[in-house]
Amino acid sequence: MSTALRPPSAYEDPIVARHSLAGKRVLVVGGSSGFGRQVALDSALAGADVIVVGRDSAKTHATAQEAGALAHGKASALAIDVSSDRGRRALVEAVGEVDHVVSTLGGRLEDDVPEDEEDVVREIARTKVHHNRHLVDALAGSVREGGSFVLTAGSTRGNGGEGARAMVAGNVEIEELVREKALMLAPGLRVNAVAPTWTQTPLWKHHSDEEVVAMRHEMEARIPLGRTADIREVARAYIFLMTSGFVTGQTIAVDGGYSLT
Repeated sequence: MSTALRPPSAYEDPIVARHSLAGKRVLVVGGSSGFGRQVALDSALAGADVIVVGRDSAKTHATAQEAGALAHGKASALAIDVSSDRGRRALVEAVGEVDHVVSTLGGRLEDDVPEDEEDVVREIARTKVHHNRHLVDALAGSVREGGSFVLTAGSTRGNGGEGARAMVAGNVEIEELVREKALMLAPGLRVNAVAPTWTQTPLWKHHSDEEVVAMRHEMEARIPLGRTADIREVARAYIFLMTSGFVTGQTIAVDGGYSLT
């Protein structure tokens, strides 16, 4: 890989550091791994007090401890399943007021379900939209004026069978949800989303190493920039949307140009 194509690897990131979140409280739902974990760490690096929410108590607390070591403020963990009304009520009661809410709520296929199983993938996509809609509704009253929601969409370019098209449809619905809620909650709050394409994260842990490498190589051949993203490059987009006060109703594709092909 040439130097021009090599993603950044240094942890001290001047781009993140310049986006000040000092004095802000950032709630990261789905923060125990993947994009959410990285957003929690980068938010802490930018000076925020971070609240990490996840279903896996051990992973959630581990992320909070790591964020706490970076934060000028503090970091805490909440092991809550927000997929139910009861869980969302518990979250609202536990967090109090926050400045920004990041959601990486989504879903993945079970290990024994093929990726072209249309009905299953369609249900995962539907559930993703449902959970994010209800999360925004539940937490809107907890976000201070001038704050924001940043949701997670995904590629709206399908390259596969019915299952892939079902997932694309779900991502389009997330974009529509963002526009709807941005208008509904303006001018006090902003709502945006980040739409990454395939990125090597723990989401793919149910695949073998060989399968993950094959997927990465396949995507590298399709992406105009010739590589997949480093997870921190995706996390930067969430930081940008939290700190850019005149951006709302937008979904930013962090996909190396994949959506253009």
